[in-house]
Amino acid sequence: MDRRRFIIAGASLVTAALAVSACGTRTEPGTGTGTGGSGGGTGGGDKVAKIGVIAPITGDLSAMGIGIRNSVELAIRQANEKGDLNGWTLEMAAEDDQAQPDAGRNAATKLAGDSDVIAVVGPLNSSVGQALQPVLSQAGIALVSPANTNPSLTKGPDLANPKRTYDNYYRTCTTDDVQGPFAAKYLLDNDIKEVATIHDKKAYGQGLVTAFTEYFTANGGTIVAAETINPEDKDFSAVISKAKEANPKAVYYGGEYPVAGPMSQQMKGAGLNVPLMGGDGIYDGKFIELAGPNSNGDLATSVGAPVEDLDSAKAFVDAYEAGGFADGYSAYGAYAYDAANAIIAALKTALQDAQDVSSARKTTIEEIGKVDFDGATGKVAFDEYGDSKARVLTAYKVEDGKWAAAKTEDFQ
Repeated sequence: MDRRRFIIAGASLVTAALAVSACGTRTEPGTGTGTGGSGGGTGGGDKVAKIGVIAPITGDLSAMGIGIRNSVELAIRQANEKGDLNGWTLEMAAEDDQAQPDAGRNAATKLAGDSDVIAVVGPLNSSVGQALQPVLSQAGIALVSPANTNPSLTKGPDLANPKRTYDNYYRTCTTDDVQGPFAAKYLLDNDIKEVATIHDKKAYGQGLVTAFTEYFTANGGTIVAAETINPEDKDFSAVISKAKEANPKAVYYGGEYPVAGPMSQQMKGAGLNVPLMGGDGIYDGKFIELAGPNSNGDLATSVGAPVEDLDSAKAFVDAYEAGGFADGYSAYGAYAYDAANAIIAALKTALQDAQDVSSARKTTIEEIGKVDFDGATGKVAFDEYGDSKARVLTAYKVEDGKWAAAKTEDFQ
């Protein structure tokens, strides 16, 4: 049975061409039977602070959401076992956003109304992140995302004149204004200069295609067709037909694997036998399952480097596998683990003299911005916008029905 895998960042990595074969889906169930409860261990005191989690626990993207939730629980367990939070015990409060902005907003409202919630990890989707930001900002609660990649979440809508809109928001992953150009450069470096683009109109997909297009066209590439679909679409024959007429050498898709997989399958079935490439939203074993045997040659980029290349991930992987979780950590487990540990590091100061959670929320936000430690994904630190300082990415190719690392680069 294939073991699960994920990708993580390492600040010390330099440009390298890798031919490391992936070892299977990152959503393979683990060996334990845990269900992701409220956090184990005791913190040695009777004062409770909760770290919320907002992620898709059900639905098409639940594999990633459950990995996020479980990884936060692991960090909470470890913090309670150490007992170094000044007499406070941590608990987890997990809410299902179903990968939908409205559900995410409701989840944020519920957590904001809980006086014990000190900070939140999540969400997975950038469009959900946009819905959470104002709710948690108004409540003065820190939000640290392991997976939001749309640059406007930290720099505002005018990226030419960046301005931080929500000082409570941070993220441990790199952004689409890095990932999109990295994908474009990878194709250009492989002499693919004519590309059709398709996106799902959501914040993540549209932002990724925009960043890809700007770099690709500025560096000698041509966008021969630019199409959109709706996230709920199942039949992609119309856009595939338009793309095929334009004779692209690849199709770049902005969206996630529940759509990208069937789209790839339908492309090949219609005779458009070129690679489909996407971002981290398609880098999952389920993409290959949905795309079928003709997905060989399809491409994805994702944040960080493969787990087997980083010693910093070993302790996380070992602890997760020993933790009794029934599901894998998936693509963003390590980033969620580091997000939770960034919060926990901040709480060591924020809760030191606090009498209640509410009075420590503001200090928690400020202290998260100061963290600087070696985490599972490498160096964890934030810039003036709340973005991760790490900019390592990897391009992956489907080979023999598995994701294989093709190139890892510290892309500046």
